[in-house]
Amino acid sequence: MDGDEILHGGVANANAVVRRGDHVLRPSNPFSKNVHAFLSYLGSAGFDGASVPVGIDPDGRERLEFIDGDVPIPPYPAWALSDDALISMTLLVRRLHQAAAGFDGSELEWNLELADPAGGSIVCHNDVCLENVVFRDGEAVAVIDFDYAAPGRPLFCLTAFARMCVPIDNPENAERLGWSDIDRTSRLRLVADTYGLDRAQRIEMLGLLDATIEAGGEFVRRHVEAGDPGFVKMWNDMGGQARFDRRRAWWASVRDNYESVLLDGM
Repeated sequence: MDGDEILHGGVANANAVVRRGDHVLRPSNPFSKNVHAFLSYLGSAGFDGASVPVGIDPDGRERLEFIDGDVPIPPYPAWALSDDALISMTLLVRRLHQAAAGFDGSELEWNLELADPAGGSIVCHNDVCLENVVFRDGEAVAVIDFDYAAPGRPLFCLTAFARMCVPIDNPENAERLGWSDIDRTSRLRLVADTYGLDRAQRIEMLGLLDATIEAGGEFVRRHVEAGDPGFVKMWNDMGGQARFDRRRAWWASVRDNYESVLLDGM
């Protein structure tokens, strides 16, 4: 429709999300109604850092209230890569988890593609990357795109966030997205300190990083094999399977250093 503004970013819904006045229209999925129930609960619980659902339109698109601010897309701007931005995102994720603790999603169906394989009782976002965060004046104020929300452990969701936003990735991969001149080890420690993880939780986080990096590429490859154009483009742009092979080799070479910094003084 004339006047619609395409909201760029993302992979699965690339170029399919638009702003129309005070609302955002985006493709719905079989889980959208349950996600809307969760988002409505967050608002009633006093959490103001997530989209407010309006409903599902007759054309099948979901409608949500627009959140004003800046959403970084690759190559990421320098302000989004600062430690202050990382701290504000970590605090936002923690507030989200705290607010979600009162919601019972056990009887609802969720998209389990990025969900915690161990399960859990708290509905988590599971895909908090820079492109899913709204900033104002460099501070994270809201999380968007809850398509992969599902019950799990908050630590699993936090680890996924850290992997994408520290990021826990080798320099060649990270630089393709705009990351440069950052100390990844200290940034992982910053996430753990800001969230308030104890020693046992930090050790568990390292194990979760081991598992997700080892399994890296499976989620993307499934969508590539299904012919999803957004994922096919990302797969090709980032170097295909070699991207994930580079990450695994890099993590094996640096993990001890990350462990040392993460646990220092604990």
